[in-house]
Amino acid sequence: MVKRSKRYKKALEAAGADVKSLSDAVKALSATPKAGFDETVELSFKLIVDPKQSNQMVRGNVRLPHGSGKKVRVLVFTESPDVAKAAGADFAGLEDMLKQIEGGWLDFDVAIATTSAMKDVRRVARVLGPRGLMPNPKTGTVTDDVAAAITEVKGGRVEYKMDKTANVSIVIGKRSFDDVKLEANAKAALASIGAARPESIKGKFINSITLSSTMSPAVKVALNEVSE
Repeated sequence: MVKRSKRYKKALEAAGADVKSLSDAVKALSATPKAGFDETVELSFKLIVDPKQSNQMVRGNVRLPHGSGKKVRVLVFTESPDVAKAAGADFAGLEDMLKQIEGGWLDFDVAIATTSAMKDVRRVARVLGPRGLMPNPKTGTVTDDVAAAITEVKGGRVEYKMDKTANVSIVIGKRSFDDVKLEANAKAALASIGAARPESIKGKFINSITLSSTMSPAVKVALNEVSE
């Protein structure tokens, strides 16, 4: 039997076992005891899709109205690194950046690439792809408007991708956020997941939704909060 701390038991009581509206779920999460650091808050989805089918892949990005609360380190693959850095990139370059990645360096959160740079970036696809760091036109990270992409990413845009077990988790903020900000960010994430429904899925798309922070139990969220 797993021995649980008094803090976690109190958190379980505050979270409750019943399914809640989004507003009530946020309030329940806020009522759980906090850890000694600013925990990350996530919405998690169990989807009813086949991860092995390419036409049932779920991925996308969402602009959180109140940001994620995380300082995002942006790498731009470009032949004009000075321009990218002036636009706010933390790291920029092409051949020098590729060599660093091939050497094991991955100290960034989001990678953006110009269209012309992508032919070279593909050589590190096996490194970046499994970590969700590969630039992709569908998420707006392959673009020639580098400045706009950097602004989007640093301004609160969060990317998400379904894993091999049909689960998706989206960061929606920090425990230090008030309920109003968390609920607004959660609504944006819910709308994005609804819009990401694969065309090949005709029946039920989402099996369950939960809200949680790094050290809290999950709070169940009603499925009707997602407009499909």
